[in-house]
Amino acid sequence: MAMKYLDKYPKNNARHLWVLKSFYTTFKQIIKTTRHRPVTIMYPYEKEWIPDYYRGRPGLVFDKCVGCGICERICPTTCIEMVEVDDAKAGKVVRPQVNVGRCMMCGYCAEYCPTKAMITTPEYELAAYTREGLIFDPYQLAYEGHNEEMQVHMHEHLLSDLQKGITDNPVNASLVDRPALDDAKCIGCSRCAKECPVGAVEMIVVGENDKGKPIKRPKFDEAKCIACEKCVMICPKDALALKEVL
Repeated sequence: MAMKYLDKYPKNNARHLWVLKSFYTTFKQIIKTTRHRPVTIMYPYEKEWIPDYYRGRPGLVFDKCVGCGICERICPTTCIEMVEVDDAKAGKVVRPQVNVGRCMMCGYCAEYCPTKAMITTPEYELAAYTREGLIFDPYQLAYEGHNEEMQVHMHEHLLSDLQKGITDNPVNASLVDRPALDDAKCIGCSRCAKECPVGAVEMIVVGENDKGKPIKRPKFDEAKCIACEKCVMICPKDALALKEVL
């Protein structure tokens, strides 16, 4: 029954000639690459130039790291783990370890690092024979010859600046956001002061309780604070919160 309707339309064998277009494109490309340089390279014997700001595997400037753990918390693929390693200067320290087999090279760890210890390196050849070989400890993350272009700077515009018409004054969140204390919840346990990686928290005596014992409260050194939120997370009574500066 379908053939009855097909007979109404004239047969056009030229409609099959569309395949010649792809042949024409292929031969044109062959002639072009024969006369000029090929579009491919002899990898791995030849390699393309990679700029320093290329987002390859994460790197670590060991001496700049304070072990705050922001990189571990911000990582979208949870490929970063804070591990304890030996340091010749400070003894036992906590530093990031990266599973590059899971890493998607987004650069978030470098972007949010308040001390610019995490960087993005131009290394992209990361093949290994085992999965264990893809786990880079803090010392393996080091990259010789790192420079400022490998840092990823995060700048934000404050809402208050935008309302004033100021659009050319971006700031880093780690330089403006600070912990805020709810005095009614604080029990003066001093855990925030003990856990602060940069020593920005000091416990000071603000009075005495009914038993004559000193009441202590944390005092924050804004010049040292890097807004890592470690004190906020370690507080057992949720007395601290990071106040976002708008």
